[in-house]
Amino acid sequence: MEFLVATGIGLVTACGIYLLLRGRTFPVVLGLSLISYAVNVFIFVMGRLWTDAHPILVGNEPVADPLPQALVLTAIVIGFATTGFIVELALRSHHEGGSDHVDGAEPGGSRGAAPGARDGGAA
Repeated sequence: MEFLVATGIGLVTACGIYLLLRGRTFPVVLGLSLISYAVNVFIFVMGRLWTDAHPILVGNEPVADPLPQALVLTAIVIGFATTGFIVELALRSHHEGGSDHVDGAEPGGSRGAAPGARDGGAA
């Protein structure tokens, strides 16, 4: 089971990195979300799943660690707020720049004047 969970976390992380390297803002936002989900699952798995264990110390019985669940819950809330902020920045950038490409220029388009264009084309 550990191999399956580790493979799933690795696959989600790889997909997130692939999307982060794309040139458009929406795939970048999706990539950040996927990486945050992978980290959340990783933290949750590190806390192990306990059966019949209390979250607080009661006698000599096994105790489950509630810290990973609390960390993941906090990370989910912070990730949701951050994703909303990033989406708003992407929409604002698209509105002001006219492009949803991450560097503001479409691929294949001119980023500036061609060499020699300022002086009438003379080299």
